[in-house]
Amino acid sequence: LGHASFSIEAHGKTLIVDPYITDNELAKNIDINKLEADYILITHAHGDHILDVEAIASRTGAKVISNFEIVNHYGAKGIDGHPMNHGGTWNFEFGKLHMVNAIHTSSFPDGSYGGNPAGFVLETAHHKVYIAGDTALTYDMKLIPEVIGELDLAILPIGDNFTMGIDSAIVASDFIECNRIIGCHYDTFGYIKIDHKEAISKFSYQRKELILLEIGKNLKI
Repeated sequence: LGHASFSIEAHGKTLIVDPYITDNELAKNIDINKLEADYILITHAHGDHILDVEAIASRTGAKVISNFEIVNHYGAKGIDGHPMNHGGTWNFEFGKLHMVNAIHTSSFPDGSYGGNPAGFVLETAHHKVYIAGDTALTYDMKLIPEVIGELDLAILPIGDNFTMGIDSAIVASDFIECNRIIGCHYDTFGYIKIDHKEAISKFSYQRKELILLEIGKNLKI
C-alpha cells in the first residue's frame, strides 16, 4: 500500500500494517475507503506509520495490535486493541504473532510518547514472515531464526537515512537467514529515494532476491 504499509491476508483475515496512505502521493491510487481490515499492526507511532489508523479502524472495526502505549492511545479514542511488548507472543485467529526488537524512535505527531518501536514475525500454519518496521541493523535479528525458526519472507526498510540502507539490509538478511526480501520505507520522501536497479543488483550479487513491490500489486507466498 506504499511506504511501509502492507495488506496481508492470512487464514481468512486481513491485516494492515502501518497505514500511511492518504498523504502519500505515490499511493494516490489506493482508496482507504475500499480497504478491508480485521486487524491493524502498528510498529511505532510516527505519523508516516499511523496516519490512516483511525479512519480505517473506525470504518472496519479492525482491532489495533501494537505496544501497550499505542494501544492505550487508540483505546482512549474508542478503538479496540490488543497490547503486546518485546519478546511476547500471542495466538490470534490469523496465526501466531511475535513482537521483536527494533532500533528506532517512537512518538506521536504531537510529540507524546509512543512506546518503544518494534517489529513482528507473523507465523501462520505454513509460513513465517518478518515485518521489521523501521529499524537499524541490529544483532538481535540473529535471534529470529534461532528462536522462531526459518523465515519464508522478510519485509525490511531499505531507504537509509531514517532506517537501514541497502548494504545494512543485505547484512540483516544474513542475520535472519532469509534471502527473499520485500523492500519498504523508500522513495516516499527526498531523504529516502533509492536507485532501484542498483539495489536489486546488490542483492542479486549476494544471491538474494530483493522485491520492490509496486504499490497496489500483490505477492503470493
